[in-house]
Amino acid sequence: MSRKTHRFSLMALAGTAIVTFAGLESSGANAQAAAAEAKFISAAETAVLTDETVPVAPATQFVAEPVVQPLPERSEAAAEPAPSPATPARQAGSLRALVEQNAQIGRLSPEMECLAGAVYFEARGEPLEGQLAVAQVVVNRSKSRLFPGSYCGVVYQPSQFSFVRGGRMPAVERSSAAWRRATAIATIAHDGQWDSEARDSLYFHARYVNPGWSRTKIARATIDTHVFYR
Repeated sequence: MSRKTHRFSLMALAGTAIVTFAGLESSGANAQAAAAEAKFISAAETAVLTDETVPVAPATQFVAEPVVQPLPERSEAAAEPAPSPATPARQAGSLRALVEQNAQIGRLSPEMECLAGAVYFEARGEPLEGQLAVAQVVVNRSKSRLFPGSYCGVVYQPSQFSFVRGGRMPAVERSSAAWRRATAIATIAHDGQWDSEARDSLYFHARYVNPGWSRTKIARATIDTHVFYR
């Protein structure tokens, strides 16, 4: 082969190598680009899939909250318990107003008849505070172990109340205002609707007498014509 022909062959071979190398370089670049694009598409698809399956909550939703449904807040009206029907004293500004609320003519139980009878016969001429004090003594005695455990037992205990004669209570004028007041006072004392000045007294007597037993007792109150003792 001539030198000229050999040089041409070498030049052609070099050109082919350059083209091949360029092609390989171009192919590698394209492959890298294709790989990057595929990676981007895969990441996008993953992001879409993640958003669809596990939604990311706003930051404020990570604040601790009870799992159970919280109870509704109580209103001011519900916060305070409702007044008991047995204690209307919360709605009365005075004992007289409370007596008017409780004054009604109706059939009383035997026990309440005894309590009202003690008020009627022992203190119907007394102010309301004095009538309530007499009723309070009967109530206190029924709760004390020193006396019978019922109103009638207390009232009919021998030698305790002077109005009881022969183990019986005299007739009551039931249509009178005095009896209506006595029944109201009995209800007030029984339900504890009003604090009596007699407090825990178990005894009382009229001021115009001076019984010997009073010297051994503790005076609690003097209301009109009666003195009350513990």
